[in-house]
Amino acid sequence: MRAKRIITVLLALVMVLLLAACGNTNNVPANNADNSSDTPKAPIADGVYTADFKTDSSMFHVNEAYKGKGTLTVKDGNMTIHVTLTSKSIVNLFPGTAADAQKAGAKLLQPTVDKVKYSDGTEEEAYGFDIPVPCLNDEFDCALVGTKGKWYDHKVSVSNPELQK
Repeated sequence: MRAKRIITVLLALVMVLLLAACGNTNNVPANNADNSSDTPKAPIADGVYTADFKTDSSMFHVNEAYKGKGTLTVKDGNMTIHVTLTSKSIVNLFPGTAADAQKAGAKLLQPTVDKVKYSDGTEEEAYGFDIPVPCLNDEFDCALVGTKGKWYDHKVSVSNPELQK
């Protein structure tokens, strides 16, 4: 009976340690400072890739004209993906949580104005963003603020990079 309790306590301790180690899987410093030595190097070679960009939201996603894809740039071991969204209603993004985005000194991602051409020939403008990518194939935090000024937390992931020719 005593051995069973010890094993149970040890397993619980291991679980707590594993969860603590996984707590900051996005590898983005909480204050969004530029700590280049703390930033992991990209697992792929420098270059320009097409990659899947997925979110946990039907309101925050890649424009349909781009079929869920963005342009992943790897330079000096750092990864950034450019994604064109569906409209201009998301005005800023933040690589982290909504709480951190609202702290003094937080560096918000500014939009670009992208021209979208649909398969039927119509065109419109939508916002695009260059999002730092801390890891491939795993979710990371990305907060957004819309035109109404309210911040929202989201999880995003980047996967399946294919080198552009």
